[in-house]
Amino acid sequence: MLVCVSVGMARVGGSSSPGGRDGARVAKGIDWRSCGVRLQCARVRVPLDWAHPGGSTISLAVVRFVVRRPIGSLFVNFGGPGVPGVATLRAAPVSQLDALSQGRFDVVSWDPRGTGDSTHVRCFANERSQERFWGIDWSVPTTTSASRRYLNKTIAFVKRCVALTGRLLAHDSTADSARDLDYLRRLVGDRKLNYLGLSYGTFLGQTYANMFPERVRAVVLDGVVDPIAFTTSTEAQIVNGVSDSDLVFAKFLSLCHRAGPARCALAGHGPVAARVSRLLARLRRGPIPAPSAAPPRRLSYGDLLIDVFAQLGSPAEWPHLASGLEQAAQGDGSSLERAFQRQRPAYQSSLNSAVALQCADKPLSRQGPSAWPTIIARLSRISQLEGPVNGWWLWAPCASWPVATNDRYTGPWTASTLHPIVVVGIRFDPQTPYANARRVTRLLGNAVLLTYDGYGHTSENDPSTCVERAINRYLVALVAPRPGSACQANQQPFDPGFGAGGS
Repeated sequence: MLVCVSVGMARVGGSSSPGGRDGARVAKGIDWRSCGVRLQCARVRVPLDWAHPGGSTISLAVVRFVVRRPIGSLFVNFGGPGVPGVATLRAAPVSQLDALSQGRFDVVSWDPRGTGDSTHVRCFANERSQERFWGIDWSVPTTTSASRRYLNKTIAFVKRCVALTGRLLAHDSTADSARDLDYLRRLVGDRKLNYLGLSYGTFLGQTYANMFPERVRAVVLDGVVDPIAFTTSTEAQIVNGVSDSDLVFAKFLSLCHRAGPARCALAGHGPVAARVSRLLARLRRGPIPAPSAAPPRRLSYGDLLIDVFAQLGSPAEWPHLASGLEQAAQGDGSSLERAFQRQRPAYQSSLNSAVALQCADKPLSRQGPSAWPTIIARLSRISQLEGPVNGWWLWAPCASWPVATNDRYTGPWTASTLHPIVVVGIRFDPQTPYANARRVTRLLGNAVLLTYDGYGHTSENDPSTCVERAINRYLVALVAPRPGSACQANQQPFDPGFGAGGS
């Protein structure tokens, strides 16, 4: 439970509001309250609609990690969209937060509008209602009959979100969050923004930098979203995002084979890729027993797709994924099914905000949900593993989404900032391909690409001292990496103690 208070707001005139809009109400500051070791929490009220700043307001949950010698604040968005910044930052180890920017910036995060403990999207009255709606057999559908049933569920789901959330849905675009971020920047007393965006947070960072380029001091984009694809359509966004997913899965298999049976359970039975290919083919024909999953269940192909989606972006999880796949190859899907069942409630809950925020930055669908056979087939051709997951979780509900956001930002994406923006591109990222980082670096008027020869989704999932030092040097001293710079990983996936060497 957050220990927090509301911010008092005083009416001022002029055009000092984010975006230069008249009549914004500017708070005197944030009334922080202690909520943990070197942590402070608060609630901040912002306009529901920044075009009418004197009207209705919503509440944002905000958190700050306090350092000893701050030169400013570093705002962090952890992605999603929909990942709550408050809970994520509060769960981070003190040593990790101190290491970020070498302890020179207070680290600030928030639950963006529509998410977490801020005024959020509601699609169910409570968790029990949500569980009843989706049912215990919720998964990624893989047959025609299951697909039609799931499609009808997404239509009913959208109706629930619209009915329970109301006016917020027309004002939860990334541009709205960028204005919130600019407001928070001013409240903490920073003349210009220091920002680290991960995954979807890179889209928020690009939106802010293009809306307010003169207000940027330092921006790091890590795990980069293509803004053009993201704002074109849900289908275009997914096609872009999953374009390297199967490539990364192939890397997972080849690294496993190279590591051998002592470090990867799948190895030692002939070619690993062939063994997993036979398993996938077997599951496509029908589920396999999972006798030690409670209650005894069966592992379906759709359940496996969610397991791969959940773990492929985190190389530290690859040995666990490999162990589960090996057990399934021997005819027992218990390990993978248990992992899926543990994740299921969290994924169902995340759909509430993630769907709304994903739909908000796209035009309303022209095709509608009836186009599912063509769209899901196309996404599955792009990636047999992550295409169907993203298609059913995001494309299907957005296909029937009825609420257009009033103020979404669609470009241009070419603004120049005083100091270069640092774009971190991971070579083998299953959710934001390396090509995105190269494209965004070219689009922005002043940016430099730092190539990371690593694996996983965002550099934090594959620790690299080289990357960490480059980011810290840039944030503190505004010394950006030289063009053409590249970093290597501390370790390779499946190495003993992988992930423990980051600092």
